This record gives sequence, structure tokens and C-alpha cells, in this order.
Amino acid sequence: MDLMSIVSSMMAMQAANTQQQIATSVLKQNINSEQSVLQLLDPAQNAPAANNAPGVGGNLDISV
Repeated sequence: MDLMSIVSSMMAMQAANTQQQIATSVLKQNINSEQSVLQLLDPAQNAPAANNAPGVGGNLDISV
């Protein structure tokens, strides 16, 4: 191998490393944003709908 091919190979490895770091950072940001959305949606799923009458959507005791 000549010197230029070694240098070219090292530069390609560095570029791949940089791309991997960027991809990891973007993935972490996506996960954080999804967690934020889920935190906003979670209280809405536990509460009854605003236009329902009181008692609608509550627990129903079906034991006899």
C-alpha cells in the first residue's frame, strides 16, 4: 500500500466516525421528543372525556 491509499483510508474512517456520531445524536433527539409527546398524552388518556356525563368511562363493577 502506498502512502496516499493509507491516508485516504484513514480519512474515510474518520468521516464514517463523524457520520455515526451525528446519527447517534439525531436518534437521541428523536427519542427525547417522543418521550415529551408521550408525557403530554399520558394524562389525557387517564382522564375521562370532557364532554361525557359524570360517571361515564369510569370503572364498572361487574361482580355479582
